Amino acid sequence: MPAAGESYGINIVAEKICRLPPDLLTEASQHTLTYLRGQISGVDSAEMSHRFQRAGVTLDHEAVQSIIRFLLLMFRSAGKNNLSADELVSKLEEGSSKWSKASLQVLHTLWSEHGASVHAQQDAQSLLSIGQLVDMQWKLGMAVSSDTCRSLNSPFVSLLLKIVEPSGQICQRAFEMTIPQFQNFHRQFKEMAAIMETV
Repeated sequence: MPAAGESYGINIVAEKICRLPPDLLTEASQHTLTYLRGQISGVDSAEMSHRFQRAGVTLDHEAVQSIIRFLLLMFRSAGKNNLSADELVSKLEEGSSKWSKASLQVLHTLWSEHGASVHAQQDAQSLLSIGQLVDMQWKLGMAVSSDTCRSLNSPFVSLLLKIVEPSGQICQRAFEMTIPQFQNFHRQFKEMAAIMETV
């Protein structure tokens, strides 16, 4: 659980969570718990934000991210400490007085059902703490000029990687490479693929 000194931040997140109807809080929590049990590759905050908007809940994307981060932290911490559902609710009430009974009931019910499997998965995953690539998109472009050179005519490759961070958040990383850099990147990937085929 977050430290008591962080209660101001917890109050803000608790208020945001309590704005969610029980069915949306259940959905967000189940999605988070499904990730923590290792059954999906991550929690997509953009997708969750769209679901909230379709249901008529107006929270900006940053607020949705803070809710998901809190749910991940809370459930992960409860799993690592092997808390019961009653202990989890008690810790939440100690951290903030802003919790609604309905929200605490949803969290209690879901943790009662899934807490043991999250605890087991957290034990198994404690050995790994690296991101996982879930999607890669690329495009070929041509730089025709810049502020320092009138006529570049230089091709480049843009890559967009979707990565699930150890926290469970899905993030995107974009970068560009010159053609020689991309060819080196491609050669290294072919070497890795050849090595992986021998395993």
